[in-house]
Amino acid sequence: MSVTLFGITTCDTVRKARVWLEAQGIAYRFHDFRKDGLDAERLAGWLDALGWEAVLNRAGTSFRGLPEDVRAGLDRDKAARLILANPTLVKRPVLEAEGNAHVGFKPDLYAGIFSRA
Repeated sequence: MSVTLFGITTCDTVRKARVWLEAQGIAYRFHDFRKDGLDAERLAGWLDALGWEAVLNRAGTSFRGLPEDVRAGLDRDKAARLILANPTLVKRPVLEAEGNAHVGFKPDLYAGIFSRA
C-alpha cells in the first residue's frame, strides 16, 4: 500500500501522526509542504474529495495572519488560490492511503483506515 503523509515538520499534529504510523510499523513517505510545495492538481483532488472547508485551516496562525479582506468572501476557487500561494494553510496532516485522502489526525481514524487495508 502506498501511504503519503503531507504536512510540515514543526506541526504537533503531524508529529503525532508520524509517531502513530511508525509505532504501527506502517511505511509512509513524508511530503513537507515547505520543502516540497503543493501542486494544483493534487490540491484540486483534495478539494473535490473533502471540500475546501475541510482542507483550509482557518484556525491556524497562517490564516489568522492574512488581511481581513483576503479572508472574506471565501469559496472553493479563492481557497485554492490561497492554499497554493501558502501551503501551510492546509489543515494538517493530510494522509493519502489506498487512493483516498484524509485530513487531520485522530488515532481512531487512522486505525480504521489501516484496518481496512
